Amino acid sequence: MIAETVCSAVAAAGLGIAAVTAYRKRFLAATRIAAYSLVPIGLVMTGVVGWVADTAFSPAAWAGFGVLGLSWLLFATTRAVERRRGGTRRERRAAAKEAGREAVAPAASAPSLGPASRPAAQPASRPRKESAAEDFSDIEAILKKHGI
Repeated sequence: MIAETVCSAVAAAGLGIAAVTAYRKRFLAATRIAAYSLVPIGLVMTGVVGWVADTAFSPAAWAGFGVLGLSWLLFATTRAVERRRGGTRRERRAAAKEAGREAVAPAASAPSLGPASRPAAQPASRPRKESAAEDFSDIEAILKKHGI
């Protein structure tokens, strides 16, 4: 009973604010405020507020929420352990069987590095780096700066 009264008061206040906003010629905002203020009345009329109020003060409902939470916790724990192990036992066996099979033509999947597939010579305008160590020196400096 009290929840319905509070929802009605909130809706009336919202409609009053919408009227003041419309008086200031901000009709779009006034319409939006009116829409939001009608939601509590709609919830009261459909009985949702009564159901929520009965649920909030019911020890059986809170016990049910606790059981649902425990169920979710157990499910999440088993999924985390499964990921850490690398999948279920069936998935691990299937992966082991796949790893045991050899490729029919192992050289067929290797890329061909013949003369036709080599990239064209780089233009002289781009200077080449002398070594790979110079490529990573700036990255190492940034990592050291951040303590990594």
